Amino acid sequence: RAVERYNRYRSPESTAKLVSIEGDVVTVRFEGSYCETCGLNDWVVDFKYVLEDLGAEAEVLEIRGGEEDLWNTSGWRVGVFRVRPRGGGQFGGGGV
Repeated sequence: RAVERYNRYRSPESTAKLVSIEGDVVTVRFEGSYCETCGLNDWVVDFKYVLEDLGAEAEVLEIRGGEEDLWNTSGWRVGVFRVRPRGGGQFGGGGV
């Protein structure tokens, strides 16, 4: 649900694709056009807020990609998140 919601409001500037889920660690790849008004790392942080809006506790563990790109314009990032249900319970409905 989080990927669908993120893409609904941010694509085509930024598009998220789920890479993997391993326990409570979620990896998402973000691609899009570079925008001078926001950094590419903002794409990853924005996804964290979408997860939280859907009822999760989310933490950005790592942002990968673009290290070789001095001006931060490579057009992609990979975000690694720790995602847990708020209050230690289970996610309801269709999940996050």
